[in-house]
Amino acid sequence: MNLTRRLLLSYIAIIALTAAVLIVGADVLLRGRLTDEAALELEREARYLDSSARGVGVGRLDSLVHALGAATGRRLTVIDRSGVVIADSDFPHDQLGTLENHASRPEVRAALEGRTGTDLRHSTSTGREELKVSVPSSFGVVRVSAPLPQVDAVVRRAQGAVLASALVAVALAGLLAFGFARNVAHPLLLLRDAAEAIARGDRPSLDARGRDEVGQLARALRTVDENLSSRLSELERERAGMAALIGSMIEGVIACDGRGGVTSINPAARELLDLTPDAPAPPVQELFRQRSARDAVAATLAGATTADIEVELDQRTILLSGSALKNGGAVFVVHDVTALKRLETIRRDFVANVSHELKTPLTVVRGYAETLRKDEPPPEVRAAFLDTMLANTTRMQSLIDDLLDLSRIESHAWRPEPADVAVEPLARDVWAALGARGNAAAIDFSASPSPAAATVRADPEAVRQILTNVLDNAARYTPAGGRVRVGTTREDGLVRIDVSDNGPGISSEHLTRIFERFYRVDPARSRELGGTGLGLAIVKHLAEAHGGRVEAVSTVGAGTTIRIFLPAGGRAE
Repeated sequence: MNLTRRLLLSYIAIIALTAAVLIVGADVLLRGRLTDEAALELEREARYLDSSARGVGVGRLDSLVHALGAATGRRLTVIDRSGVVIADSDFPHDQLGTLENHASRPEVRAALEGRTGTDLRHSTSTGREELKVSVPSSFGVVRVSAPLPQVDAVVRRAQGAVLASALVAVALAGLLAFGFARNVAHPLLLLRDAAEAIARGDRPSLDARGRDEVGQLARALRTVDENLSSRLSELERERAGMAALIGSMIEGVIACDGRGGVTSINPAARELLDLTPDAPAPPVQELFRQRSARDAVAATLAGATTADIEVELDQRTILLSGSALKNGGAVFVVHDVTALKRLETIRRDFVANVSHELKTPLTVVRGYAETLRKDEPPPEVRAAFLDTMLANTTRMQSLIDDLLDLSRIESHAWRPEPADVAVEPLARDVWAALGARGNAAAIDFSASPSPAAATVRADPEAVRQILTNVLDNAARYTPAGGRVRVGTTREDGLVRIDVSDNGPGISSEHLTRIFERFYRVDPARSRELGGTGLGLAIVKHLAEAHGGRVEAVSTVGAGTTIRIFLPAGGRAE
């Protein structure tokens, strides 16, 4: 809506409001005045009825009330001091018992107290709006009731006259206001169009020839346009370059004002801080929960410079740096070092574990080799030395082979070649190979797969390696006379292979980590039994390479179950 219409409508609204006030005022004043006059008249009629009824018995009172009511057109009611209606011109004598007790009616209560009572309300007896006036009487109360059609008619005529006058005034004032509003609004609308053109970046059309305030405003606006055009062009070039630079950074960049409100945040920072692209960023103080990060933010906002504060953010590790700005506010840079920390931890653990695993057999081999070089032990001792050296070199070879296998799987250099593999014969074949060493021959072994889950769709060599590692662990830790069971079931569209033993079991604090490389529940016993610490890690990666997974369930003293989930194959022949 343009300015001319708004001015015009404002004038018309003022006139209409004035007319409405006059109409309401006329209604209130006239209705009040006429109601008061009607109440005086009804009071006189009530006193006339009271004087006419004196000396009249109750039996003739009803006839008198009906006769006077018919003559005056009023509703006449006589009420005793207990509030019971004893005569009413609108009701026959035999229906008076159906009327409510009137003692609580305002006008009746006033008359019972010796005063004239007046009330205007909707009558529950007659179902119409009535003015009721009651006066004290020898019977108790005499009340005269009458509708107010005359009052309403007079008020409506007055309202109509005021409304008609108001409409004429609105029409005449509208014509005058239109011309005035047009003359006032037109130059302002031209200035508005010019300002909108400046906001769009267009050249405005300005008439700056006037000598009044509008002309001065037009000249000032033209100067503003010239200055803004040059400055905006320069700022736009700088902003585009800066936005492209910050948006392409892999580091997160957060700019904030002096109170910590975020004014700019690049996509990398939103990703690091888990903020959706369109969500408003909270104050920078609320982006970090760690105490050291909050202290760094507070110090930067106070004017200091912070660098490389390590912050744990959910499951990520970031470095936070901040610099205060001269005009207030600060810029923070967050760099995700989670991968570097993880790689550093893996590298450190890997070097430590491999060094430890190789150190013991190398020490043994070196010690026996030095003994054989310096001394000439008996043939049987020499043979024992050589057997020990061979066993330790075999152990080192197994460790290196497992490391190579694990590296090949993790680097995705190995790809499975799926085929249908029957679980039971392969498990028995693997167990037979294990029976040649250790106490596997003294353990009760059985394989009883479910007919509905007898085969898996996986690389045959990978399945063999999985079963070899899992069954080898079971054989190592199950005492002689124990049992190892292999079973299968269908679960979530996969085949679940359960390898269960009744060995010593694994406590809960170790159970979630047994699939980590080099992790051992009992390092001394594991080395004594000859494990490399990589078997279950290889099992985990091989299962995941097929789209499956592994789980472990164990009870200390009751045994352990390793569950391998692999894709289901066809039914074995």
